[in-house]
Amino acid sequence: MDAALHVNNTVYLRWMESARDEMFRIMQGGDFKSSKIVPILAWKDCKYIFPVTFPDTVIINLDIIELMEDSVLCEGKIYSTTHDRIVAISKSSLKAYDSEALKKHDFPNTWRKSFLDFYGDSILK
Repeated sequence: MDAALHVNNTVYLRWMESARDEMFRIMQGGDFKSSKIVPILAWKDCKYIFPVTFPDTVIINLDIIELMEDSVLCEGKIYSTTHDRIVAISKSSLKAYDSEALKKHDFPNTWRKSFLDFYGDSILK
């Protein structure tokens, strides 16, 4: 909670990070963190619409809105169940990262296929 007794804005960012981690975990059929190639956050924004206060339950809806050659653009919406409304909208760009070589990696074809299988060609840019 922050000084205004709202959930601190950094918590919203952690919620979105958890949703992205879960998406990749499911997409990879297990623990993607044990992989050499992992998703890494390239940039993120967040529009705070309505304050969340304790107690509340939030629901996070994360979608892929654009699949590019070397990255993917995600859009997440955080909903308050107490207030039955969107409380924040966040966009983020993810790239592939080689955790052993410590540098950017080509976007894996398996990731592309997973996104295309789920969302279809409408996300291609």
